[in-house]
Amino acid sequence: MLKIGRTAAAAVLAASAMVLAACGGSSDGGGGGSSSGPRTLTLWHYEGADSAMGKAWAQAIKEFEASHPGVTVKFEEKGFEQIQKTAGMVLNSDEAPDVMEYNKGNATAGLLSKQGLLTDLSDEAAKRGWDKLLSPSLQTTARYDDRGIMGSGKWFGIPNYAEYVMVYYNKDAFKKQGIEVPTTFDEFTAALDKFAKAGITPIATGGAEYPAQQIMYLLALSKADRAWVDAFQQYKGKVDFHGPEFTYGAQTFADWVKKGYISKDSAGIKAEDMGVSFIGGKFPIMISGSWWYGRFQEQIKDFDWGSFLWPGGAMAPGSSGNLWVVPEKAKNKDLAYDFIDITMKKDIQNLLGNSGGLPVAADPTAITDPKSKELVENFNKLSSQDGLAFYPDWPAPGYYDVLVAGVQELINGSKSPEQVLDEIAQPYNDNLADIGN
Repeated sequence: MLKIGRTAAAAVLAASAMVLAACGGSSDGGGGGSSSGPRTLTLWHYEGADSAMGKAWAQAIKEFEASHPGVTVKFEEKGFEQIQKTAGMVLNSDEAPDVMEYNKGNATAGLLSKQGLLTDLSDEAAKRGWDKLLSPSLQTTARYDDRGIMGSGKWFGIPNYAEYVMVYYNKDAFKKQGIEVPTTFDEFTAALDKFAKAGITPIATGGAEYPAQQIMYLLALSKADRAWVDAFQQYKGKVDFHGPEFTYGAQTFADWVKKGYISKDSAGIKAEDMGVSFIGGKFPIMISGSWWYGRFQEQIKDFDWGSFLWPGGAMAPGSSGNLWVVPEKAKNKDLAYDFIDITMKKDIQNLLGNSGGLPVAADPTAITDPKSKELVENFNKLSSQDGLAFYPDWPAPGYYDVLVAGVQELINGSKSPEQVLDEIAQPYNDNLADIGN
């Protein structure tokens, strides 16, 4: 795994001088089918239509069809959980799409690459200049070795945006309670406490999916350094699940539930319901990723809102965005490569940036929206301090569900932090044994 540093910020903002390959109707990418006659590109992704990525990719579809006469894009919107749970089975069948969005990391894209279900994109990355548009740090999640470990080896995916986890806040709710934006962890917990004492549960979260586990990881990261992250994510050292990092994360998360900072009902809440509750003004704080940013710009009408970096430390979950992958069984690989290429073009990247996303190859002078500038500036600060720490569910196959179950037990109080840490340690260490570490 490559370390994340200031190059990530440069990749997000730097204007590329690379002229991308022309998007023709055929390529030597293979994958069957003739370039003559009607053809269909089957595309799957799970971004909402009003998200930054959804808007940019909808425009990319229009540009693709305009530049590929006789080709129709068949877009099928899927759910994140749906693809997460069924990708291995679907990609090993004749129902595989030509190109799809897939989650990056060892447990997801890495596992599928190891199983031979994804197309090696190394030649296309070099030919079309994707390797020049993506900094080494953003390439981390695109490349996997023979063990399915990210950071080196062949290209199995192409990200066209970046992402990180932050604190979203309702400015009106903060003002009503006389709370300033916290700059230290003590100030942050004081703010949470003030809301709770006023009878307000401060943090919207979803324990049934990814959001709650990312809060526990953030708490652990506040006691961690880069060496610990590299050990956990890339197996560069032994991880003590009862060490100060995870112990603090699990114990503090459980304490936050007891103190009323996180609702005891959140164990059954999904990410979508969490986001809707924040949009509706029901909670003053939501801790989640930049993938919500564009939607909040579009849908929050009744209050003023903003975001700030997690005040508990120098690191937060974050990385390149999810990947465009081309299934090994895709029938139109040449068209898939052309579509990916279009999503890397400047006009699409600029649209993504002005819609609340984090582009990897935009023209910085073209990002004019004030909130979008705030998003990019915070990302620059995080990446410049080597603060992108990936995601807690990445290290081992099936680890996402393990973490969901563990954090739900912390919310319910059905198991102690020590018991939960034992639960999440076991599959992690079993995976180490499976890969020979």
